[in-house]
Amino acid sequence: MVSILDGLNPQQRRAVEAPDGPTLILAGPGSGKTRVLTSRVAYLISARNVYPYRIMAVTFTNKAAREMRDRLTRMAGADKTGDLTLGTFHSICARLLRREAHHAGLDRDFTIYDSDDQISVVKAALAELNLDEKKYKPSSIHAAISAAKNELITPERYKPDSYFNEIAGRVYARYNAILRANNALDFDDLLMETVLLLQRNAAVREKVQERYLHVLVDEFQDTNIAQYELIKLIAGKHRSLFCVGDVDQGIYAWRGADHRNVLRLREDYPDLNIIALEQNYRSTQTILDAAMAVIKKNPNRIHINLFTQRGYGPKIAVREMFNEDDEAQYVVDTIAELVRLKAAEPGEIAVMYRTNAQSRAIEDAFVRAGMPYRLVGATRFYARKEIKDVLAYLRIVNNPADVVSLQRVINVPPRGIGEKTFAQLEAAARAVGVTCLEVINRGELPGRGARALKEFGTLWAQWVRLRNELSVGQLFDHIIQTSGYKDYLKDGTEEGEERWANVMELRNVAAEAGDAPLSEFLSEIALVSEVDNYDENANAPTLLTLHAAKGLEFKVVFIVGLVEGVLPHSRSMDDPERMAEERRLMYVGITRAKERLYLLRPFRRSQWGDSEISEPSRFLADLPDEVVDGKPRKNSEILRDAATWSGGKPAAPRPASADTRFKPGDRVVHPRFGRGLVLRSTRVRDDEEVEVFFEDAGGKRLSAELSGLKKLAG
Repeated sequence: MVSILDGLNPQQRRAVEAPDGPTLILAGPGSGKTRVLTSRVAYLISARNVYPYRIMAVTFTNKAAREMRDRLTRMAGADKTGDLTLGTFHSICARLLRREAHHAGLDRDFTIYDSDDQISVVKAALAELNLDEKKYKPSSIHAAISAAKNELITPERYKPDSYFNEIAGRVYARYNAILRANNALDFDDLLMETVLLLQRNAAVREKVQERYLHVLVDEFQDTNIAQYELIKLIAGKHRSLFCVGDVDQGIYAWRGADHRNVLRLREDYPDLNIIALEQNYRSTQTILDAAMAVIKKNPNRIHINLFTQRGYGPKIAVREMFNEDDEAQYVVDTIAELVRLKAAEPGEIAVMYRTNAQSRAIEDAFVRAGMPYRLVGATRFYARKEIKDVLAYLRIVNNPADVVSLQRVINVPPRGIGEKTFAQLEAAARAVGVTCLEVINRGELPGRGARALKEFGTLWAQWVRLRNELSVGQLFDHIIQTSGYKDYLKDGTEEGEERWANVMELRNVAAEAGDAPLSEFLSEIALVSEVDNYDENANAPTLLTLHAAKGLEFKVVFIVGLVEGVLPHSRSMDDPERMAEERRLMYVGITRAKERLYLLRPFRRSQWGDSEISEPSRFLADLPDEVVDGKPRKNSEILRDAATWSGGKPAAPRPASADTRFKPGDRVVHPRFGRGLVLRSTRVRDDEEVEVFFEDAGGKRLSAELSGLKKLAG
């Protein structure tokens, strides 16, 4: 007994020794929740003499389940934990459904379809219903079906609220019929079918409820409706439901999680025993004070007061950079300095951002510096499928003989050009020593895909003709629009929006190419993407999204891109629920830091191939003065000092070319926009493009020759 409770603080010990009945452990970040959950199971077995067979412990990942079982084995012994039901929601449900298959109307040897299989079934259902998958994207339809199942809505109970959802409802019914005909379930079925079985079959429900005296749930704030109903059903008889979580870290609504389940738990169990774990073992008090200042503005939350015995530590560094490139360079330079001063090892440092697309500027800065890095939760920017697709389109325009790139995109999006048709096309080109484009132009089209080839060839030839007439950025826009690739990516899902954001980040790179030839742009990209500074096992800084950072900790953390529209994300601006989740995401990011935290905000932000002045994130304004070094300023305050864009490190506006009339820092006046300050001026053929921040009109990009812009004396 002493070994199980030894070393626990009073709050942790109270949680482990909690009496039977419904219990909610509000575990603040870094408060030792995994230790408490594991100790609770060991305590039930060793002190309460509960047979492991009668305990269920549910985690969200297989990795967490393995780690928990390993800890339990060390604490209580393998002989005492072997019969414990421990695993993810899906694995536990799969075992229960196979055991009770005949009661659920299933064959116990059912197949579990993965995500690719599920999309294939959606496509089959669309085809059987004579619905065009180009108009009704399979991924969007599947997302609607998945959302319905997560809320326990069967095809019979599905009530559409739009024309699209009416289509989704019809596909849902056919989709499920195909699954059953194939003796298959999808991942959402594992949850829904188990809940329906327990609701409808009293004998099975009684057997399951009698078996499990104790049900323990990790990361409770990440449960969805189906998962909540499941654990409530299983714990329905003995009511010993032990939930561990932190509503302030609920950041997965986009994949079905509902943080309001914490509120439902309080309503469904009026005698709920709530215990808060408030002592943090990870961060300094300065970091905790900053985190609490951000999260306290969220409504309808249970307040917990995080404290630590680690002292206050360094203040939080808030820095303002000119743009994302300067921001990335500051990160690399500061990391190099921290390592030189032995303030941290490279592997103890993380760079976090809101979206995967933001990694591009950071990765480029690491590559230029020759500094290794590790990328978590995403593919390297230039290795992402959508980036490779767009580059392949540009390559076949630059080099029509590039068969490898052609094969990649000739049927992306789907055009009815299969592998056999492509092989015939390639063989025909090789036989006469010409490009595939020439074969198509000659009308020498093989097979049943001749019409699709001709349509694609017409587009391809048009792109080649425009190569020397348009800038790289303009050609980029034209290709992704006319090829159908834009509509192909923007399929209405969160994943589609993220892939589109990555393409638009590549568009920003294309815009920087200016009037450079396409071949030069592609060469530069190839050189950057080929330098592989990603090393999974290196002692190197970690680059990751804030969503991927949950559960991790680092000695030093940089959070970049802290501007309105990025963090908080633009999609949250008119949605209070989404805005609350963005605030929780910021809270999670802050609390990953153990000792040092850097919060960076670019003054200018690249978007859709353009550059615009950005507003600092509202979350920066929430930080108390006493915890920060370099309180963020409003744009009007920044413009009073054109020479310095950061709170400490000089990061002057980009210098103008020697032959430009306007220079950064020049005071100017415009006949319409009034007085302003020059931020940058760039020579464009016989003119120059001047970026100005006007006192009343904000940021503008103007022609020096045509705009009537004039310098002010002095």
